[in-house]
Formats: sequence, structure tokens, C-alpha cells
Amino acid sequence: MIQFGIDRLLSEPELQKPLKGKRLGLLAHPASVTEDLTHSLDAIASVPGLRLSCAFGPQHGMRGEKQYNMIESEDYVDPVHGIPVFSLYGKTRRPTDAMLSQCDLVLVDLQDLGCRIYTYLTTLVYMMQECARLGKPVWVLDRPNPAGRAIEGSILRSGYESFVGVGPVIMRHGLTLGEIAVYAKDEFKIPVELKVVEMKGYRINEAPGYGWPLEQRAWVNPSPNAPMLSMARCYSGTVMLEGTTLSEGRGTTRPLEGFGAPDLDGSRILAEMQKLAPEWLKGCILRPFYFEPTFYKHQGKLCSGIQIHVDHAAYDPNAFRPYRIQALAFKAIRNLHPEYSLFRDFPYEYVFDRLAIDVITGGDELRLWVDDRGAKISDLETILVRDEKLWKEKTAHVHLY
Repeated sequence: MIQFGIDRLLSEPELQKPLKGKRLGLLAHPASVTEDLTHSLDAIASVPGLRLSCAFGPQHGMRGEKQYNMIESEDYVDPVHGIPVFSLYGKTRRPTDAMLSQCDLVLVDLQDLGCRIYTYLTTLVYMMQECARLGKPVWVLDRPNPAGRAIEGSILRSGYESFVGVGPVIMRHGLTLGEIAVYAKDEFKIPVELKVVEMKGYRINEAPGYGWPLEQRAWVNPSPNAPMLSMARCYSGTVMLEGTTLSEGRGTTRPLEGFGAPDLDGSRILAEMQKLAPEWLKGCILRPFYFEPTFYKHQGKLCSGIQIHVDHAAYDPNAFRPYRIQALAFKAIRNLHPEYSLFRDFPYEYVFDRLAIDVITGGDELRLWVDDRGAKISDLETILVRDEKLWKEKTAHVHLY
């Protein structure tokens, strides 16, 4: 039976010993739960000899109450335990000296999605950097990567760093949060005292979960639009929709598992994708569909588009390439509608000087490829294969499972 890092901390007295007598901070969110779905804050607070003195909430808040990007959370006092809960997505995105003065050591228990732009990775790195500066240790209580070990996409280019791109990380990174903490400590030269409390019994490449322990652990939304495992599998591709005028399904029951717009025809787009690069469409089923968002983009309008299905026996995590699928969809739309207003110009995660799609993809190569009518499928494939090979080589040594 699998044990997450939090489960081991609660059940193994030897792990608890170094924490006795210390003031503990906890960086967590709604998915920070134990096997019986007790929140980690409550679980740790119930352990004799362990003293939680403060907590930290990332984007969307400790309670997951904030729906979208750039909607900030406030600090508050936990009503049950009476400790301060500091927002790391409010007036600041880095823990301040005043916040960290409330603890001697920080426990990080965050459910990640295995994608570079999911901001919990950046928040982890910021926490490690600030704790290093103040001489405070960081313990990562490891959790599964629901997208599994497969990697895909491009590595963020120098100069494109942001809150959704902390550094040279590939889009679908294939690491658990504990593993990427080890990578970040080395890559960013963070002199932090880091401990990863590894999982027991975790099989990152095994069916049926391929990264998530299906039938063993319940899924709890780590953010409001991550309602199920299917979304996590698709996210490294569909997240790019946030930089476009297309709906990513926010305001529906299946956000970030497909796309559409009122002035498109999903069947035509899929046919064009199949003509351009059928080899990029494996490991899943793509289906033209209609939907009507109840909020956000195209609210109340009937949209036509494509849904990505990855919750069936034909799902193959190694053949499934969500980054390529979404890139190919953009290319198909550009071919069918050369003048279509595809890439949206608006501030994205506090970046105001470049297009959101470039912030998300960590460079301008994807956008330029889509907009270049003469660009070939092989042009993007060459870039992606190069980056994927490099990332695999750079991270093989941090694998814990």
C-alpha cells in the first residue's frame, strides 16, 4: 500500500524526532490530505510533541477558494488552531522575513500536476531560497506526479522567467515535487538544508494510474480547475489555451481537457490535425464536441471544439503527447483561418511586457511556428526532441522512484 510523505511523517517516530521542540511552518493547500482525507495541518497538529506555529497558502489559497490567476488571497488566523496563515499569493509571492520568523523549519506538502507552469513549483523554489537565506531547513513531504514519468515540451528560455516559469524546466517535467526540489537545489544553487520524505510503495510508471495510485487514494482538487486525474494528464498541453482566445473549458465540468470557441468547427479542426501530423495524436482519443461555459471566456455561448479523452483503456502515457496535440490544434486553426485572432494580449501572472502564450511556453518559438505559414511539423519536432533529450539527461539522477 502506498504511503505519501505526510503519511510516513505521521506514522514513523524516527522521522518526527528531529522536529521535536521546533516551531514548524506548513506550506499546504486543499489537496494536502492524509490517506483518510484529514488535512495535513490538522493531522500534524494532533501529533504529540510536534508544534505547528504558522502555515503558508500558495496560489488559489490554503482553502482553494480563489478561482483564477491574479486573484489574491489574504492572510488570516486559522480558526481551529489559532496560528497565522500567510498568503504567498497576495501582497507577496515570496515568504518574508517576518513570516519566516514564526517558524524554525518549513514542511512543504503540496500536490503538484507535473507541469512547469503550475505555480506550486515556483512557490516551492521561492520558499527554498528564502529559507536558505535565513538558515531554516525545508522538508518536502513527497506526493505523486499524476502525469507520470513521461516528459514533453520545450525548456524555458533564459529571459522568460516568471511566476509560471521559475527557470530552465521543461513543460511536462516527469518528476515528483520532491524530485524537482532536489533538481532545483542544484540547478539554482540554493544552499538550503533540504530533506525529501520519500513515498513508500509508489510506482510511477504502472497501470492503471501511470503516476497516480488509482483505487488507493482519493483525488482532491489541488486547485479549483483540477477536478480529476484526466485534467492533470492533459494539462501540460491544454494550459497553453490560457494564452489564447479559445475557451479551455473553465465554466464547465471538464476544464482543461479540451478547447473550443463559438466561431470554430471542431470536426474541421480535428480533420486538419489528422492530415498534418497523425503521429502526434496517439495515446488518447480526440472527439469533436460542443459546450457552453457558464463563466469566463465565451460565457453563455455555444462553443465547438475538441475534447481529449485519457480516461480509458487505450490511454498510453508514453504515446500521449498533450503539448504536441495542443500545438497542432493551434496550427490547424491557423491553416483553416489565417486571420483568426488566436493569441490573446493581456497581463498573465504579473507579466506585462510580452504575450501570455510566450510567458506560458517559456519562449516565442511555439507562437512563431504557429504563425509561420511555411513552417513544417518537423521544425517544431526538432526543437522538442532536442529539449526532451536534454531534460532527460539533466534529471535522471534525481529520480527517487
